[in-house]
Amino acid sequence: MLLLVTIISYSQITVSGVVKDSLDNPLELASVVAFNKATNALQTYGVTDAAGNYQLKLPKNNTYKMQVSYIGMKTLIDSITAVETNIKKDFVLALDNALDAVEITYEMPVVIKGDTLIYNADSFTDGSERKLEDILENLPGVEINEDGQIEVEGKVVNKLMVNGKDFFDGDTKLGAKNIPSNAVDKIQVLRNYAEVGQLRSVANNQDNVALNIKLKEGKENFWFGNITAGGGASPDETLYLFQPKLFYYSPKYSINFIGDINNIGEVALSRRDIRGFGGGFGSRAPSRSSGTDINLGDNSLNFLTGQNNALEVDNRLASANFSYSPNKSLDLSGFVILNSSQLLSRETSLVQYTNVELGVPDERTDETSDERSNQALAKLSLRYKPNFSNQLDYDILGRISDDSQRQRVVSSVLGETSQLEEITPFSINQTLNYYYTLDENNIFAFEAQHLIRDEDPFYNAILANNPNATDDAFDNTADGLGLDNSLNNYNLGQNRRIQSNQLDAKVDYFHILNPVSNINLTLGTILSTQQFNSNIFQFLEDGNTFDPTPNFNDGLDTNDTRYNFSDVYLGLRYRLKTGKFTISPGVSVHAYGNQNTQQGDTFEENFFRILPEFETRIQFKKSEALTLRYDMRNRFTDVTRLAQGIVLNSFNSIQFGEPELQNALSNNVSLIYTSFNLFNYTNVFARANYSNNIDQIRGLTDFESVIRTSTFFNSGFADETAGLNGRVQRTFGKVQASIRAGYNYSKINQFIQGIQSVNEGFTQTYTPGIRTNFKEAPNVSLRYRYSVTQNNQGDRETTFTTNAPSINFDAYIWKKFTFRTNYSYTVQSQTGGDSQSFQTWDASLNYRKDRDAKVEFELNATNILNIDSQVRNNANNIAVFSSERFVLPRFITARVVYNL
Repeated sequence: MLLLVTIISYSQITVSGVVKDSLDNPLELASVVAFNKATNALQTYGVTDAAGNYQLKLPKNNTYKMQVSYIGMKTLIDSITAVETNIKKDFVLALDNALDAVEITYEMPVVIKGDTLIYNADSFTDGSERKLEDILENLPGVEINEDGQIEVEGKVVNKLMVNGKDFFDGDTKLGAKNIPSNAVDKIQVLRNYAEVGQLRSVANNQDNVALNIKLKEGKENFWFGNITAGGGASPDETLYLFQPKLFYYSPKYSINFIGDINNIGEVALSRRDIRGFGGGFGSRAPSRSSGTDINLGDNSLNFLTGQNNALEVDNRLASANFSYSPNKSLDLSGFVILNSSQLLSRETSLVQYTNVELGVPDERTDETSDERSNQALAKLSLRYKPNFSNQLDYDILGRISDDSQRQRVVSSVLGETSQLEEITPFSINQTLNYYYTLDENNIFAFEAQHLIRDEDPFYNAILANNPNATDDAFDNTADGLGLDNSLNNYNLGQNRRIQSNQLDAKVDYFHILNPVSNINLTLGTILSTQQFNSNIFQFLEDGNTFDPTPNFNDGLDTNDTRYNFSDVYLGLRYRLKTGKFTISPGVSVHAYGNQNTQQGDTFEENFFRILPEFETRIQFKKSEALTLRYDMRNRFTDVTRLAQGIVLNSFNSIQFGEPELQNALSNNVSLIYTSFNLFNYTNVFARANYSNNIDQIRGLTDFESVIRTSTFFNSGFADETAGLNGRVQRTFGKVQASIRAGYNYSKINQFIQGIQSVNEGFTQTYTPGIRTNFKEAPNVSLRYRYSVTQNNQGDRETTFTTNAPSINFDAYIWKKFTFRTNYSYTVQSQTGGDSQSFQTWDASLNYRKDRDAKVEFELNATNILNIDSQVRNNANNIAVFSSERFVLPRFITARVVYNL
């Protein structure tokens, strides 16, 4: 690669200069494009900086047509001849008063219009792309992170639209992996995106980023997409795949359908994705900036592994999305998603607990799990905007699931255990927003969200028992729980039910004082009620059940707890723009009320708190800014940590709550720098953050062998977290280089066996990468990830080191074949232990007659090296884990793709 860059640099000259207007003022973000006169093909392009400077690299011994354009100016056409020496040439543009018809012979690859970045998709494709994600990976300033999310300038994109219409409620991951690349004309990045136009000038939208995909001509009013069918063979079963992806867009309505039936592990939406679905801009809590965080808890199943690292995967998905605009004032949209998945997974682990002197033994486990999940969710949205002054939004989202997990756990300490977990939760979330503009200086906004959620987890564990022995590993715990130990096994059961009902509402008043400042008054409330019931029982050999009485925790093994929470707050914010600075101080006054009733007693607390906040933004240039933020937040727990009765998280994790828990308080500071420079093709993002937590809710943990019992308290010791993360990306011609670095530090105070210790963790990660973006030649992407994680857990110190080089290669051959392959090699090592490694290699070969062909054939191979497992090392506040997860074997499938 270095040799190639050197050769190219010696065969080129530099053309540079300044673009000005007729008054000698420099023009920032003017476009300068060079065409080879002999071939009439685009050679290169550039954009001017704040001083009007441009710079182009051009091959020698050619004549070029230069096209210089700027919004509101006449496009200038000129020519130059590149010989042996660099050229200095300035351009002066005149106002386009007459609006003369000038033919634009080429569209700029990247255009900046205010807060909008517009990428011309064809400028970043070579023919090997098949889906939107493939184009996004080629765009400067855009990245697909490890979670499949789209990031722009380090900010996660929260919303995806197609021709201005929400795509599955704006879900970016589903769109990136399924929208066909040949339908994409433009990709618009909408920075500082405002869902409500009336609030654009008065609200803080710096963190809001949306994407709008503009379709190519001919895609509107016609169905487009593709249908993929395929199959293959493996040692254990026949492989199959069927994936229809159909789209229809017209000015009035749109319909999208995505289906997926396969057993080869290619999952369009994972269970985790579906759980978080429907969380776009419109679903965010009204109190998100109030300074109050209340946790309603998450009682869903904790599956052993994910769908991308299981032994067997069988997945079925049917999803549909629509939008309809009967007139200019009314928009209707919605979606339905049905998903069913079955997994067989296995994981082996070595667990080393902290504080060696406490005598907790190391444990080796071998876990297998049969996981089944059936999920359904539907959403309906309405937007009514009869005029600029009024806008009404209403959403209703319902979800239901039926999940189960059967596990077999073999422990070197506890022996063999069988577990069954089941849950059939449902929830209904409604959102109502109304925005009213009284006049040009006064705006009112009402936002409300109501959530109803019902969760009913059931847990069953069966452990072996020898009635004639007194040294079984579970005996002491069984005695503590009050179980009958005269049976041949301990057959434990637990029913739980958690019902949540929450209203989150606020009224905002915005008053524009003058063109550079405004004030915002907020009156809001959060009203929450949770009911928690649970009981533990033992299945007897005759089919009856036994209700035990524990020998600790005052014999409480049932819960009937009601928790009421209220927050009424008044907020004031001031926003001032002066020069390059935007200053936004704020304060909110809260009246809190907490009450929980259980075991015949009532615990109540009412108090006031003032929470300040502050933000300053420095806009150095149109695409360069620095933002400083500070806020103080009050955090409240959920009902399960308040309930006094015993709860089985699992057979080796027991907890009981503390009804007098108080809130935790945190101070948070962040500094964010972003720069998007098209003059030298450099993108920079950096974020520094620090958080100090006071009265944090922490656990008091006691071990009996490897079985832990925990309760909670407000720690008087401050916990801290700090981080520094950044990325630099620069393009040199057709080569793009980048480096991402991250540093994260945490300090947590923990209490085990009554002894306080400090758990400190420090992680540093470096990920340099280089990739090419040739239109004709094959492209390659090289990346190397180096990570070091250091943990100091009482008297145990561990260091994990990860080295992971990877390469991606794609070639568009003879304009008929597309060959793509990716390979990665991961080595993980632990101080004082052996290193472990695994390799991943996948490849595919596609054939189509030409780019417009209706039929395409594909040969796909995954896990070509047929590795059995992947390794991972991590740590939490009580243990260090070294795990091995078993994965799908080598799969080779043949597929046919029909393109509409």
